[in-house]
Amino acid sequence: MPFLRGASRVSSRGIFKLAIIPSRPSTTPRIGNNALICRRAYHVEGLMLAPVIFSGLFVALWTWKCLMMVTFQNKIIYMPGLPPNARSERIQDYASRCVGVQWREERVRAADGTDLALCVTDVDLGPREMPRLPDVVFYILYFQGNASSIPPRLPDLSSALSMLKRRSLQWHARHIRCTMVCLSYRGYWTSRGRPTEKGLNLDAAAALDWISQLHQKCYAGEDQGSRPSAKVVLWGQSIGAGVATNLAAETTMPADVHLDSLILETPFTSIRAMLEVLYPQKWLPYRHLWPFLRNHLDSWQNLGVISKKYRNGNHLPEIFILEAAKDELVPPELSQKLHDRCLEVQLPVTRKAVAGAFHNDTMFRAEGRRAISDFLTHRMTSTRV
Repeated sequence: MPFLRGASRVSSRGIFKLAIIPSRPSTTPRIGNNALICRRAYHVEGLMLAPVIFSGLFVALWTWKCLMMVTFQNKIIYMPGLPPNARSERIQDYASRCVGVQWREERVRAADGTDLALCVTDVDLGPREMPRLPDVVFYILYFQGNASSIPPRLPDLSSALSMLKRRSLQWHARHIRCTMVCLSYRGYWTSRGRPTEKGLNLDAAAALDWISQLHQKCYAGEDQGSRPSAKVVLWGQSIGAGVATNLAAETTMPADVHLDSLILETPFTSIRAMLEVLYPQKWLPYRHLWPFLRNHLDSWQNLGVISKKYRNGNHLPEIFILEAAKDELVPPELSQKLHDRCLEVQLPVTRKAVAGAFHNDTMFRAEGRRAISDFLTHRMTSTRV
């Protein structure tokens, strides 16, 4: 056939040439075999990315914690809800452990209208039955620590008063009525409000005014010459020591009540000092937050104010510092600073350490209760009628 004959004349080499498809010329430069070298490039940005992110998160978390500590410092310092049943405690729940001391609840309002609770008891001291009028009336105003409520403290306070009662049987021709008033700060126990240092100062002033009104009410029918004098002992434990010194330094005593002494139980110098104690590392930022403090409780400064305030009076209030030998929160250096401060401003001071006691159990130990009883006996027997 003609078609087959024409096709048979085409050689295989021609068919191969017809099947070749031309390609685009390569744009890659040719590299000689001797110049083919591989090098790895290091990017500084990639190496620094992880440390920068880690450092940024670290600083951000520190800043956030510092902000939270400043914002919620009242929640950190004051803990009225610990333990969880603190607000539901009742006086009668502890009556059987109060060695015969009868406590009652009273109410008082602070200057800003906050309703506050008081626990009050009266103890007659002397070698025999109390006459119609005592020689002098001692009011002990007690300020608690930063947690729990007043009722669980009543058995230990009652034990100290019982010791004082037994010691008074050896007094000669002296009859004293001792009224102890325990203040429940705002937000604590059955008191209303939220605790702040400013609020606690108002609470302390309200309790002092209540004592003055009680004294006037009890002896209103007596003439000025026969009316017994009223002495006040301010007793504060832990942050309560700061509240006590605040009251003595900043509040004017009522005309019919005279400040006799202060009992500072496991005290610290100030909140700023406690920041340095809790965070001693200088590279941590927390100890440097003191300019943002809204609570100071500066007993060290208050002692100087108290000395100036009462220097021109009849007598200076005596200071009794009761510390815990094994205090896990407040180091003994702070008690020593308060002791040295009293000597510096010429306030009479006594210091006692309770062996084996931790921060919150000085009154739980007999040695602590005995120390309080001894100091009160000293003040009551040395006072002028």
